[in-house]
Parts: sequence; C-alpha cells; structure tokens
Amino acid sequence: MWPILQTAAAAVAAWYLAQALLGRDQPLFAPIAAVIALGATVGQRGQRAFELVGGVCLGIAVADLIVAAIGTGPWQAGVMIVLAMGSAVALGGRELLVAEAAVSAILIATLPGAGTGFPPDRFLEAIIGGGTALAVSVLLFPPDPALLVGRALNRLFADLGRGLGDVADALEQGDPEVAERAQERGQALDLHMIAIRQEQLELRETARFAPPRRRARGQLARIERSMGAIDYAARDTVVLSRNALRFLRAGAIAPPQLCAAVRALADAVWELAASYDDERRVEPVRRLALEAATTASTLAEDARDLRLAELVVQVRSVAVDLIRAADSVAGTEETPRTDELLT
Repeated sequence: MWPILQTAAAAVAAWYLAQALLGRDQPLFAPIAAVIALGATVGQRGQRAFELVGGVCLGIAVADLIVAAIGTGPWQAGVMIVLAMGSAVALGGRELLVAEAAVSAILIATLPGAGTGFPPDRFLEAIIGGGTALAVSVLLFPPDPALLVGRALNRLFADLGRGLGDVADALEQGDPEVAERAQERGQALDLHMIAIRQEQLELRETARFAPPRRRARGQLARIERSMGAIDYAARDTVVLSRNALRFLRAGAIAPPQLCAAVRALADAVWELAASYDDERRVEPVRRLALEAATTASTLAEDARDLRLAELVVQVRSVAVDLIRAADSVAGTEETPRTDELLT
C-alpha cells in the first residue's frame, strides 16, 4: 500500500503544482507523467528513474511537434511511435527510455482533445509531473537501502546455512539424495550474489544523497566489506556439497567429526547473518568456524581416502571465509587464528 499511496500523492501534488506554475485549469499530463514515472520506478532508483522521466518528456515533446500537422488516431499513433522511439535511440537511450517514449507518444496520439492546446504546455506538464515523482521517490520517501540490501543478503544466508545443514544431514545419514538437495541450494547462491550486487549499485546513490537515508551508510559499508569473503564462502560451500555427493555415491561413511564440523559451519552462518545488526554475534561466528576447522583437522592425518581429504580441505576453507567475513563486519584486521588456519 505504501508505494500506491506515494503514487497517488505524487499525482495530486503534480496536478496542483502544474496549476500554480502554468495557470492551466486541467493539467492532465502532469499527474499522468507522475503516475507513469513513480509507478514504474518504485524499487528502481537512480539512473533508471531519470531515464523513465526522460522517456515521458521525450515522447510527449515529439508527439506534440507533429500532432497539429497530422492529427490524432490509430495510424497517427504508429507514426508518432516510430518518431519517438527513433529519437530516443538516436539520443543513446536505453531500453527503458525508448519504451517509455513510445508509451507517451501513444498517449498524445489517442487521447481525446490532445491535439488542442499549446505543445509547450504539455511538455512542461510532463517535466513537472516527472520532477514531482522524482522528488517523492528519491528525496522525500526514498527506499531504505540497508533494508533492501539486507533482505537480499538474508536470502543468500538462508540458502547458504540450509545448504550446509543439508550437507551435514547427508553425511550423517549417508544419503546422496540429501546431498543433491544441498547442491541444488548451492547453485542458487550465484544468483543471490548478483541480486545483492545489483541492490548495492542501485541504492548507493540513495544512501549518499537522500538525507533520510544517510544513516544507512554504516550498515551498507559493513555489508560491502564482507561481500568478498562471503562470495568465497558461497563458492567453497558449492564445492563442499559437490564433494560430499561424490563421497556418498562412492558408498563411503563419513566420520562423526566431519558431520559435527559441517554442522558447526551451518551454525556459524546463522550467527554471521545476525552479526550485521548485533556485533556481539561476531565472536560466536569465529568460535564456531574455528571449532569446525579444528574438528576437521583431526581427520587430516588419517584421511587416506582422497575424497575424505577433499572434504576436510573444503571445511577448513569455508571456516576461513566465515572468519574473514566476521572480521570484516566488525571492522577488524584478520586475526592470528585465521592465519593459523591458512597454514
């Protein structure tokens, strides 16, 4: 409901603002431009929002220039679409700007009474409506960057923690099917990483320029610092699940220490997810990851089976990644314990 109410408020504000600035009794195109721009830019800030407003203004401007000569109607709409989209492409516009220019041209070509009046007025109305939409969406009621990026990050942690839990279950039960489920979760981790990066890129400007959201910069900085280590943890978890599946398909039986180590890694992931809001949870991440690495290392000397040795190495790798991520969240340098694990 909140985006819907924002759109309605922007349309009303654009109507009265156009009336006050242009002196028109029926400034129809101002609220239309506000609704189109704001309705399509909810959750799509920055450059895409400006592109959308630019497309609205461009389509109305191009259509206004020729509507007096050819009139309005279906075939006129086709001509205006060609000219509006061609102008947008010539100006180097991307897909969003080009499409929105065509939509606005159709509006001029088919709306009753659109051929009357002075073209500059409608163009100015579009600018007022688009500007109102940007003011509402970017300055007055911007999205919460920490919330949106945090949600994307939590989706990653959910699949990462559950994936490690599935690996632990598969090793305990000797069930390859559970390991296959863990591998499927791992395949989604790359998509989660892409989503997080996109959210960070789109919302960085909001955190920098929108006064109500500047306090989110600290949280975004913590997430940014830790993303490298989390990316490595996700990749190493994918390798761990694949090696576990191969290990179980060969009919091997996992030692209890290995199952406990992987379970500790899963618990460390849940603690890491909570540490962004409570830095006191950083220490449990380190403790659990170190416990996992230490427990797995007890098997290293006896791991004559190459497949078991690969699992031990991957457990240690994920543990190092999680400790580094925890250190990044806390803003500390790598701890001596991390260096010990690397050696």
